[in-house]
Amino acid sequence: ILEHQASGGSVVVMDVPTGEILAMVNQPSYNPNQRDRQRGSTVRNRAATDVFEPGSTIKPFTVIAALESGKFTPTTKVETSPGQIAIGTYLVKDIRNFGLLDVTGIITKSSNVGSIKLGREIDSEAHYDVLRRFGFGAITGSGFPGESPGVLPDYRRWGPVEKAALSYGYGLSVTPLQLATAYAALANGGRMRAPTFVKGGANPEASVIDPALAEQVLAMLETVTGPAGTSRQAAVPYYRVGGKSGTSRKAGGGGYQDKRYISLFAGLAPVSAPRLACVVVINDPSGGVYYGGLISAPVFGRVIGGALRLMDVPPDSPLLMEAARSAEEEIEAAAESVGEPTTP
Repeated sequence: ILEHQASGGSVVVMDVPTGEILAMVNQPSYNPNQRDRQRGSTVRNRAATDVFEPGSTIKPFTVIAALESGKFTPTTKVETSPGQIAIGTYLVKDIRNFGLLDVTGIITKSSNVGSIKLGREIDSEAHYDVLRRFGFGAITGSGFPGESPGVLPDYRRWGPVEKAALSYGYGLSVTPLQLATAYAALANGGRMRAPTFVKGGANPEASVIDPALAEQVLAMLETVTGPAGTSRQAAVPYYRVGGKSGTSRKAGGGGYQDKRYISLFAGLAPVSAPRLACVVVINDPSGGVYYGGLISAPVFGRVIGGALRLMDVPPDSPLLMEAARSAEEEIEAAAESVGEPTTP
């Protein structure tokens, strides 16, 4: 927030297997010993009460609806040239012309055009059903006072513009807590738990998508933090990390405000056996830089990197694991040469 002169921000970290909220922070915050300085915006838990349009962080759920339709696979090709598409009187653009992408590439490159073309092929009710299954448009069940349900318009009111906008994260609103809960469900093999502030709380899981489908989408999200992705700064050394950045314009005055943005990153780690899900939301970054992959992704990387080490989660980087196997083989070979048993 200080680095980018932002107006505020929130972070939520959840334990994937249990749904426990491990950390939740908002800045600016307040000091309860200085009550004369308290304001409404600082004393509420904005991670649970404030809503925003999720932008590209919603694209994995558009992909899930597309894959469930049976019309697409992760390798299905989608033409995104010339890098823009007309939606009614609006012209939606990608940051550049990505040309022919497969469905995985739409996530890797965060193509708005590709997401819209997927959305056009999905039945509106089925698309709505996926979003509802992941908790959008409803309170999470955390029990936190004042939690907002966000907004998810009924599919019967979707026209072509609304349907296209929803495909790439506009026309609905979510809280940071909702988004973290949805990503935690995706990381948990498609099994959702209500977030809980109580360790060992009663929050039974419910299956929302097929585990094989969840695994496919996790693989797509991992490409986002890889060399070809939009959020390389979310990567954590020695761990496989998946996630999705997002950038949305701030609504206000019956439209969208000029040069005011929300920068987002939602992700999980380690991909091989997800333990943590995290959402970072930064409001109103200044200085001309506002993309989620540049603003929020580095915060995610630092927070999750520290959390994984703090919680003793074993590294799962393929290079690191290969080095460990090589070292183990060298130890065994050396032991055999002298005829002594070893313990790896």
